[in-house]
Amino acid sequence: MHPMLTTAVKAARRAGSIITRGARDIDRLTVHAKGPKDYVSEVDRMAEEAIVDILHSTYPQHGFLAEEGTANDINPGAEQRWIIDPLDGTTNFLHGFPQYCVSIALAVQNVVTHAVIFDPVRNDLFTATRGAGAFLNDRRIRVSRQVHLRDALIGTGFPFREGAPISVYLDMMRVMIEQTAGLRRPGAAALDLAYVAAGYYDGFFELGLYPWDVAAGSLLIQEAGGLINDFRDQDNFLFGGQVLAANPKIFAQMMSTLSPFAVALDTTTAQPS
Repeated sequence: MHPMLTTAVKAARRAGSIITRGARDIDRLTVHAKGPKDYVSEVDRMAEEAIVDILHSTYPQHGFLAEEGTANDINPGAEQRWIIDPLDGTTNFLHGFPQYCVSIALAVQNVVTHAVIFDPVRNDLFTATRGAGAFLNDRRIRVSRQVHLRDALIGTGFPFREGAPISVYLDMMRVMIEQTAGLRRPGAAALDLAYVAAGYYDGFFELGLYPWDVAAGSLLIQEAGGLINDFRDQDNFLFGGQVLAANPKIFAQMMSTLSPFAVALDTTTAQPS
């Protein structure tokens, strides 16, 4: 395992321990609303601080893009930047719904080179290094071999932030319900992307995502033989907010089905870069 990936795994496991301890005492946690239906807990912040502490102490010249803003002002012009979601699926976590994860990626000039997604509930560790494959608990993973959209299981997420294009999304969801074997919405996008890489899902789509939701999962999918992009197929999935991912055959069918909605999505806000 590459030393940078090893360090990221250490950071993800440390954050996972903080999350697991917090899960035992959810009712006592301090929770704040960042916006409508958008929450942050003290566990999010503690986990992020732990991740940043490990990464910054090991790589003091690197920059950060983290969901809760920890250390985002450190080395802002750095070519190498850690993109971090300390707890993806906070709403699930706060309700005791066991579907959430830690997501850590290293990007070099916005190209992701190392990725870790850690599920502390199942103790599942997804890792990838560009050019070296994707792994789940040290076992090589590949995207599914499904060839027909009608037989595919597809993951998604509901856009919930203010200004989200709900009507467009509902049209997309209706089409996908009609044309697939099933649609799932567990509520942690980073883990959903890892599931595409592992072949649990045949594909995934969502609107309104942030770089920290997408970065690690995107490399996992690419290294597992899958494709990921925005709905216009313009390679702007990391900062554009729109994500479509699948094995190559399902990807093409999903793109054909969902790209007609791209014009209506042009009003969606691009995410922080």
